[in-house]
Amino acid sequence: MASIFTRIIRGEIPCHKVAEDDRFLAFLDIAPLRMGHTLVIPKVEVDRFFDLPKDILRDIMPFAQGVAQRIGAVIPCDRVGVAVIGLEVPHAHVHLIPIDGMSDMDFGRPKLSPSREELVALSALLRAVEQP
Repeated sequence: MASIFTRIIRGEIPCHKVAEDDRFLAFLDIAPLRMGHTLVIPKVEVDRFFDLPKDILRDIMPFAQGVAQRIGAVIPCDRVGVAVIGLEVPHAHVHLIPIDGMSDMDFGRPKLSPSREELVALSALLRAVEQP
C-alpha cells in the first residue's frame, strides 16, 4: 500500500506545495508545530531516511536548503530548524520548522490547526520567493 506521501506525490491527495523538482517535493505540514512547518520528501518511497539511495540522500539537503531559505524569507524566525524523525509516516522525510528556540522543535507539544485558506496563502507566499 502506498504511503500518504506517495499518494500526495501522485496527486491523489492534495497538498500545499512549496517547491518541487523531478526527485523531491516540499509542502506545508497541515498540523504544524509553527506556521511555515514544511515537509521535504523524496519522490521515491523509502521508509527509513538512511535507507535512501545514496544520490537521493546526497541531494535532499541542497533541495531542503532552498526551501529553508524561502521559509526564512517569509516567516519571522531566528533560524529554520531541521529534523528527521521518521515515525509518523513510513516514507523518508525532513521537517523544516521556523524556530526562535529549542521548544519550537518539541514534537510532543500540541500542533496548530491552520485553516485551508491560511495554508493556501502561505504556500503561495513561499513559492513566490526567488531563489538565490
